[in-house]
Amino acid sequence: MAGEQTYAAAGVSLATADAIVDRLRAAVASTATPAVAGAFGAFAGLFAIDDRRLLAASTDSVGSKLVLGRRGDRLRWCGADLAAHCINDVLTTGAEPLFFLDYVAANTIDVEQVAELIEGAADVCRAAACAILGGETAELPGIYREGEIDFCGTAVGVVDRDRVIDGSRVAEGDVVVGFASAGIHANGFSLVRRIVGDGPFDADLLLPPTRLYVDDVRALRARADVRALAHVTGGGITGNLARALPEGLGAVVDPAAWERPKVFGWLADNGVAEDELRRVFNVGIGYCAVISAADVRGEDLVIGRIVPRAGVSWA
Repeated sequence: MAGEQTYAAAGVSLATADAIVDRLRAAVASTATPAVAGAFGAFAGLFAIDDRRLLAASTDSVGSKLVLGRRGDRLRWCGADLAAHCINDVLTTGAEPLFFLDYVAANTIDVEQVAELIEGAADVCRAAACAILGGETAELPGIYREGEIDFCGTAVGVVDRDRVIDGSRVAEGDVVVGFASAGIHANGFSLVRRIVGDGPFDADLLLPPTRLYVDDVRALRARADVRALAHVTGGGITGNLARALPEGLGAVVDPAAWERPKVFGWLADNGVAEDELRRVFNVGIGYCAVISAADVRGEDLVIGRIVPRAGVSWA
């Protein structure tokens, strides 16, 4: 498809998503009980179960990647996407994953498709030592189009209060460490589908599942003071890293610090401008950690630094 490609032209507005969060903030706040910890809008919500421990929970869906996943015979990868996405969100609080719940819905349930999705989620949950407790499968003709399927899930973890990662200790001069993505992961697929149209596509290029960052985060925490964690999803590096930083501090990110997967070159070749790539996609970094500069080791991929002004910008 010729011409410049944008997320808005594909029918998705990031500004609308932000506006919905703002609109719902008061309603959500009105339900808070004394056990609620942390702020609304974080990657995962926190809820005290006793004086020492907090539950961390996050809900998401695979989104429209499922359309290409079905066409490209990669539904198992989409199942992995969902579990990894939810668990990665929970990890940002410092929590260890405990369990996962799923929801599958379609016009008409295809048992083989559901099995592929659940088996993909189970692959990730086993790797994270996260139990699948159950879920719901629904046939909803009149709501879902014939042939399409939806897959949503919730992950719950637990963290000690004195181990919570909330960004409050981030300081000027800290560094941002990046962890590589496998590709697009599961965000921005309304735009990808607009480019692909009804034609053939390279499933191995476009559909690799979201990386699970459990081992990366555990290894880094074992030898460094991790002060903030950000899962890079819709909104890109700048939008998601900013969510993890305290008021008054921001970051400068160097896009030359890492090599991008080939799929981002494919997007650029198909009319997605650099600003749009950075705004919508992870451009090769799926997770960020903020640590003290003194904790940096040779194996760390340093992609940015913390600065004394709000917002995340590009060098």
